[in-house]
Amino acid sequence: MDVLPLFEAFENKVEKEIPDVRLRVQSSQISFYNRHMFSCISFLKVKKKKDMPEKYIVVTFGLSHKVESSRIAVAVEPYPNRWTHHVVVSKKEEIDDELMDWIKEAADFSASK
Repeated sequence: MDVLPLFEAFENKVEKEIPDVRLRVQSSQISFYNRHMFSCISFLKVKKKKDMPEKYIVVTFGLSHKVESSRIAVAVEPYPNRWTHHVVVSKKEEIDDELMDWIKEAADFSASK
């Protein structure tokens, strides 16, 4: 899998920064859980767009509010006060403090449900 290094970098940061994380591996995504799922990595290619990188993963996380950032590819509110965010990651450097702050917030939000 040509995006495996991106997944491994994300997994290592999550396991280092968030306690008691469990993984669930499925054919098209790997989910990160504490009490509930708080983030997942998707490997399926979405419809090719000219501005999409050649190789990438999609990091998804849920929060009680919408994050306003140019890094958020899509944000939807499937339930009141539950926002799902998708971030395209094509370089290890994009797994930075900002992204990890969102992931830690998502883990806290998930654990509080």
